[in-house]
Amino acid sequence: MPQELLLQVSPEIATNELLLKDYLAKQIKVAAKEIQHVSILKRSIDARQKAIKINLKVAIYLNGEPFQKHKIELPEYPSVINAQEVIVVGAGPAGLFAALQLIELGLKPIVIERGKEVRGRRRDLKAINVDHLVNEDSNYCFGEGGAGTYSDGKLYTRSKKRGDVTRILELLVAFGASDDILIEAHPHIGTNKLPQIIQDIREKIIDCGGQVLFETRLTDILLKNDEVQGIVTQKGDTILANKIILATGHSARDIFELLDRKQIFIEAKPFALGVRAEHPQSLIDSIQYSCDYRGAHLPPAPYSIVKQVNGRGMYSFCMCPGGVIAPCATSAGEVVTNGWSPSKRDQATANSGIVIELKLEDFKPFAKFGALAGMEFQKSIEQRAWHLAGETQKVPAQRMIDFTQNKVSSDIPKTSYVPGTTSVEMGQVFPEFLTQILREGFTEFGKSMRGYLTNEAVLHAPESRTSSPVRIPRDPFTYEHIQIKGLYPCGEGAGYAGGIISAAIDGEKCALMIKESIRK
Repeated sequence: MPQELLLQVSPEIATNELLLKDYLAKQIKVAAKEIQHVSILKRSIDARQKAIKINLKVAIYLNGEPFQKHKIELPEYPSVINAQEVIVVGAGPAGLFAALQLIELGLKPIVIERGKEVRGRRRDLKAINVDHLVNEDSNYCFGEGGAGTYSDGKLYTRSKKRGDVTRILELLVAFGASDDILIEAHPHIGTNKLPQIIQDIREKIIDCGGQVLFETRLTDILLKNDEVQGIVTQKGDTILANKIILATGHSARDIFELLDRKQIFIEAKPFALGVRAEHPQSLIDSIQYSCDYRGAHLPPAPYSIVKQVNGRGMYSFCMCPGGVIAPCATSAGEVVTNGWSPSKRDQATANSGIVIELKLEDFKPFAKFGALAGMEFQKSIEQRAWHLAGETQKVPAQRMIDFTQNKVSSDIPKTSYVPGTTSVEMGQVFPEFLTQILREGFTEFGKSMRGYLTNEAVLHAPESRTSSPVRIPRDPFTYEHIQIKGLYPCGEGAGYAGGIISAAIDGEKCALMIKESIRK
């Protein structure tokens, strides 16, 4: 049996196989040549002290002990070409993993996706970045793979109790992700690597007899006696099925409006909103690692920070080391920011959403919109930002100290946000209460992270699509909508997930519940 050890080592030892083997040999009092293989089971960084350490959990195989690299393989997916059909609306992580689970259970998914296939999205992303043109069906939020495909691919989740995180990670590895995601404390695939993985998932669904229909937008849900009968698409086509997984993502406002119009019960949900802050990555490295240069053995440093300001949580969200800021509007006449990193996280800048938790009472000025009040609040800020920045995909921007001092920045340095920026006093973008919390909060951030509060940092507004502004309520045991039989609200858009992993878990759960309902 291999010997397992928990240890702390220098970054240099952690990244050098020979040095690590020598170190372990001394720890277990054997010659290095007696160690056949070392498997790293878990890895994380401890930057709390000036001397940075890497936490490792390892398995040591001595000569003569059986070792065989564990190969992660896909399940034996059956052919479902003639099986009962289930409509899956949305090809983000919730929809794709729901489809895979349906196949594993012997059901046939018909996945409809309003956007284009993963490669075809690139032309529309270029159009929004370069020409400031927003395709409402194909953008950073909509299209194969959902919002995560071209906005980072972070796999870290706190939702360990929601389901089997390891299963989702292993499926991603089987579809081509690096097996490093199984050992890292904060796993990450990278926007440059995700498209091929997403494409391979789609091809598996089709190979097994499922269907994937792109540029196919849901425009109506067919009902009879509060039971689903099927859907209608924007092409006028009808697809019949009595089970529908609704996994449309947090930005599918037309779906929320459709449900509201059909009097299918939905409710306003609090979310978080703020700005996206960009610093030089070298500055974040120096703060987090307490050094002038992080060296060759440490990755670009992330950060996570939370403060209570005036009774509200203000915190970093979707932090992207070595990353860039992207334009994530889904309609003309609005601007939205988000961030992403390539797999190597090798860009010169670091960015993070810095957001404030909202409350339902904040949406009172939009009360006439009922369950869509939060969505309209969100929309109003995005539209105001668009107007203030010049009615293109440029965004309002301000240097961080200037913002805390209510001073318009005399200039904005070039940032990673390709469409460009317009110098604006951010107080014009947000309601007064949010502006005040942000100003005080950044001052508090600067006290916790010395050097963080600086005019080298540029704020971009708004960061507004942190989660869905609507919840589509479902039975906690059957996952079926509380009013409509056969409708399964799923993932981020329905208010039941907050990232790739939790959305994928939720998609699988909805598929399992459908199979259970069919058995009854």
